[in-house]
Amino acid sequence: MPDTHTPPRRSMWPPIFAGLCASLVSIGLARFAYTPLVPSLIQAHWFSASDVVYLGAANLVGYLIGALMGRPIAQRLGNQTSLRLMMVLVTLAFFACGFPLSVFWFFAWRLLSGIAGGAIMVLVAATVLPHVPAARRGLASGAIFLGIGLGVAGSGTIVPPLLSLGLQQTWIGLGLLSLGLTTASWFGWPADASHTAVEQSPSAVIPRSVNLLFAQYGLMAAGLVPAMMFLADYVARGLGDGAHVGAMIWVMYGLGAIVGPVSYGFLADQLGAKVTIRLVLAMQACAAALLSVASSFTALAVLAVIIGAFAPGSVPLALARVRELVPNHHLQQLAWSRATVSFAAFQAIAGFAYSALFNASGGHHALLFMVATGVIVIALLLEPLTRLLNRLPSSHAQTCSPTA
Repeated sequence: MPDTHTPPRRSMWPPIFAGLCASLVSIGLARFAYTPLVPSLIQAHWFSASDVVYLGAANLVGYLIGALMGRPIAQRLGNQTSLRLMMVLVTLAFFACGFPLSVFWFFAWRLLSGIAGGAIMVLVAATVLPHVPAARRGLASGAIFLGIGLGVAGSGTIVPPLLSLGLQQTWIGLGLLSLGLTTASWFGWPADASHTAVEQSPSAVIPRSVNLLFAQYGLMAAGLVPAMMFLADYVARGLGDGAHVGAMIWVMYGLGAIVGPVSYGFLADQLGAKVTIRLVLAMQACAAALLSVASSFTALAVLAVIIGAFAPGSVPLALARVRELVPNHHLQQLAWSRATVSFAAFQAIAGFAYSALFNASGGHHALLFMVATGVIVIALLLEPLTRLLNRLPSSHAQTCSPTA
């Protein structure tokens, strides 16, 4: 059902800014700032190499839990309070990670920061977009998810100077930045809109065609995990170029993450989300395959930009596809929540699977990128294979009918 109330033009910017800050803190920094810290965590002997990769996966598991818990939490506390609480939780996690008391302590706080990120991802668009004029919602979505890219790029530029002060000071510095963004966005969140219990309505049925998108979106998540977790470490330790070069490549990944939501959204507007998903998956499969054999700085930088666009860019692209498949506005929110859960589930499983494979292979980074290539190819072929399988029964029936 279309919105009958159009908010004043000036009122949409504080919620958009709050949404950008939330995605920047909870995903852009809480998840992606960990990647350039991996080599230093190992070299400073805070944790072993095997522990470090599993601690990275803890955030992905938390993201799944948060995606499942986001809507129930919001139903109890309201969207506004829930989003504020999740940003405070991420901030506390940054400060807590500055004190490596034990692997369990660090794992727990990485898990909690992931929970906050998953809950924010489920709630932020549904909270902000109803307060934005319909004609501006595409722009608003891009601005909200742009926060992820800004966080990725910011982590690559902020972490190296902070590391010169010390590893503990780096975590505390990230905590102070998160605290500042949480404070700046505190009063930008809009008041909670009236809730419609779509889940209880007998007519609230999501089309079966969306299930294919859920599977594709999940495979996208599994395909982006290796670069997200290991790119900086691959350059720094795998290729022996050092933490500084690894951080520079991570900045290029961050630049890609900034342009990803905007460029993917533009392509979706021009070509449709369905066609754009095909093009993006084909491009990402090629990039992941090349990453497994690339070694020059120029090649790594270009590939990092291309692959970096995938992580945040896939989010508005999947949301656009949901809107194509589900015309009903309230059902779109439910479908998006389930899509986020699918993304989070595949990502969490992939995080631990890649970590186990990394340890079992003796730290073979290129193997992870080759596996990611295969996963992305499966996502690309999923739609035509599903269409082919759906045609097989009818073809079989036509073949058998003359002899029946």
